[in-house]
Amino acid sequence: MPPPDNFANYPDVVQGPDTGYDQRVDHNPVLRGLPLTVGAEIISRSGIVSRYFLANSGITKIKDMPELDNVMPTFHPTVTPLGPTGPMLEFEPELLTSKHTSSSSSKFRYYSAADYHAVYKSGALTPLQVVETLLGLTTAKGGKYSDAWADAHGAEKLAVEAARASTERWAAGRPLGVLDGVPVGVKDDTDVKGYVNHFGMRYNGSLPAFAVQEESAWPVKKLQEAGAVVLGKNTMHELGSDTSGLNVVQGTPTNHLNNAYYPGGSSNGAGSSISAGIVPICVGTDAGGSIRIPANFNGVYGLKPTHHRTLAMEGTVCVTGPLAATAADLTIAYRLMSQPDASCPTQARFALSLPPAPSSSAPRVMGVFRDWFNRADPPVRDLCDRALDHFASRRGYQIVDVSIPFLPETQVAHAGLCIAEMAEKARRRTPHNPAHHLSLVGPANKILLSVGAQVSAADYLKANALRTVLMRHLAHLFQKHPGLLIMTPTTPLIGWPRSPGDNACGMTDANITLRNMSYIFLANMTGVPSVTAPVGYVDPEQGEGKLPVSLLATGEWGSEEQLLAWAREAEDYLHETYPEGRRRPDSWADVFALARGEQ
Repeated sequence: MPPPDNFANYPDVVQGPDTGYDQRVDHNPVLRGLPLTVGAEIISRSGIVSRYFLANSGITKIKDMPELDNVMPTFHPTVTPLGPTGPMLEFEPELLTSKHTSSSSSKFRYYSAADYHAVYKSGALTPLQVVETLLGLTTAKGGKYSDAWADAHGAEKLAVEAARASTERWAAGRPLGVLDGVPVGVKDDTDVKGYVNHFGMRYNGSLPAFAVQEESAWPVKKLQEAGAVVLGKNTMHELGSDTSGLNVVQGTPTNHLNNAYYPGGSSNGAGSSISAGIVPICVGTDAGGSIRIPANFNGVYGLKPTHHRTLAMEGTVCVTGPLAATAADLTIAYRLMSQPDASCPTQARFALSLPPAPSSSAPRVMGVFRDWFNRADPPVRDLCDRALDHFASRRGYQIVDVSIPFLPETQVAHAGLCIAEMAEKARRRTPHNPAHHLSLVGPANKILLSVGAQVSAADYLKANALRTVLMRHLAHLFQKHPGLLIMTPTTPLIGWPRSPGDNACGMTDANITLRNMSYIFLANMTGVPSVTAPVGYVDPEQGEGKLPVSLLATGEWGSEEQLLAWAREAEDYLHETYPEGRRRPDSWADVFALARGEQ
């Protein structure tokens, strides 16, 4: 079957072999405390030891797969839908209306941009009152919300200035739209004019890597132009290198639903601050689940867009996308962030993502690879199955069986690409002496970067050839089942429990890391979009507070609007059908009440 002609670089439509699914059982050493520190020094000083750990990971075996002989590598999985690139879709009334206000779970609803818009329009509060109240919470040393926010080095004044300008627009009756005056966060690796990027590392003002940014990244700029107020930079896992969210240097943000668990990473501050009610929207990045995993662990929504959709990035697996408290705000943020940048010959070519036509008679199809899906922890699998049953019986979706080849091998290849690209980027952070770059990071990343530096050209080439095979197979599935959504849990885990002492010394547990990423890597490797939405809660193994479970929907290149429409359906399910309704942490901050001085 030939590829469709309404895309640039659509993969050849080639069905891969039926390889089944045999989950890897990893046997990486778990290091914390003094063993971690000593181990990091040994591994970082010895190429032989680094190469041993690389071989133990399985990354070096990919190049010997006979199925990859004569397969051309795909270095950037950029598949571009063609067509009109604008104007941006208007916001439907349902996106601009406060939802779930009369349901049985209304007391657990989160404030949305529509709620901010309404309170500003009524004059009950101003953006300046809201932002000054929030800065009092996020900059208070030792405060229960401050651990999700990086040091602004005095740039808080920019948030105050933006809020004052928004207040003046509202007073004059000329707001810019639904996001005018709405506070948002931006991950600590994404440029914001006037702010420093720490990348989750210890600040060193003498290095160019920590310079104050002169311009905001394109998707951030589009939010700011819509009136959104950047409250500050959200903390992140150091270098974005893991999915627990543990950060010894910046501090580990609180999982407000159960503080005995990690918030997930690497967009840990974003997930934590949204869950706590501090902001309704954050900008994150996702190279290996770094938007979707913290969204899952914190019970909120996250979108990994099509590769290069919002911003053309250097890495072959990383994208910039939104996290939000509500599916409506996720949609609003995505549309603004994905507007074409005329100065970028890659990002500017993307056609608008269009929602499914309301009158379409095409079947709505969900694909499930059961052997893969069922490897989730039983409580996670059960909640996700209940949600799938709802979509099939109440929402008109057809559930079909699908298979995807080489998933365990692809996850290993994805890991190899991540650490190789991370290691090369880190090397240039100390330009006068690249050998000093390991001095900027903690022990866990000394290990990871040292191992990543051992990835050979052959390893890298064949990992990208495996990417080609997977992209071709996904093209086959999407052509066989138009509109297909591939459904999995977001993570197979019931959270990631904290361990005593880790905040002081750090830890590395690649076995949990890889299991945590069992589903999300597919979208990063192949460039397709993917969205996570909470569908229920389970009892924890430690601490107090139930933990959220989310479904992950992965669609064809350019299908963001279809995924976002599904996320809104999932939100309705959680509020209106799931017996317990949506949950909100006890520490949730009622921003409006606080700004009015009522709490």
